[in-house]
Amino acid sequence: MLDAKTRELKKAIAGVESAVVAFSGGVDSATLAYLAHDTLGDNAVAVTVKNRSYPIRELDLAKKLAEEIGIRHIVVDFDELLIPSISSNTAQRCYHCKKEILGLLKSVMGELGFKKVLEGSNASDANSYRPGGQALLEAKDYVYSPFKDLGVSKDEVRQIARDAGISAADKPSSPCLASRFPYNDPLTAEALKRVEIAEDYLIELGFLELRVRDHKGLARIEIPPADFQRFLDLKGDISSYFRKIGFEYVTLDIQGLRSGSMDEVL
Repeated sequence: MLDAKTRELKKAIAGVESAVVAFSGGVDSATLAYLAHDTLGDNAVAVTVKNRSYPIRELDLAKKLAEEIGIRHIVVDFDELLIPSISSNTAQRCYHCKKEILGLLKSVMGELGFKKVLEGSNASDANSYRPGGQALLEAKDYVYSPFKDLGVSKDEVRQIARDAGISAADKPSSPCLASRFPYNDPLTAEALKRVEIAEDYLIELGFLELRVRDHKGLARIEIPPADFQRFLDLKGDISSYFRKIGFEYVTLDIQGLRSGSMDEVL
């Protein structure tokens, strides 16, 4: 069944002839880049848009993944905080940010003389709040989402990645750092960097699935319940470090890790 879907995906990608792949380094974009490179060869290029909400650790992983896949990789810088509709962090932030990023990808597509932008939304994404989806609809004349179009779920994307030997196959999802702040709390470079450093520290301690939510200087840490005891064993070190980098209070969310917890108030 999955082999048939993989063949269908490759056939669909072959039909675009040449493409820029929106490449964050997550499992969706890595799998899509692999399929595009395998199908289109040098007529597929991975493009990562590096903004302030994209952690350095993710960029480093994206570079390694592109090398692993063998696809040419381009990094484009973008300061989203210069755009008020993004930095104001309303519930429509993701729409405005996605629209800007797609515009940058379109520019690279034009410079390369390519025909499409491929992006990795999958069929499971319909189950969550994703205002960026509207930006994709508005760009449908040049953007193609093969996983979503062909009904490929997140679990199926991961299995395709495992079958292909892609190292990101089981990589936890890592939404942009802007998602760590309550809506309507303006985004700043300092606050984004503080969250990035805090998450880097927890990752170094071995907590691989996590979010550090920033509520005006109060850190609300989300990790899987299975990690609670180890976290509590290290609470002194964690609290000390978080306070050193600027958090006034450090809390553990007893509901545990959940995607999109900032959307629960909507």
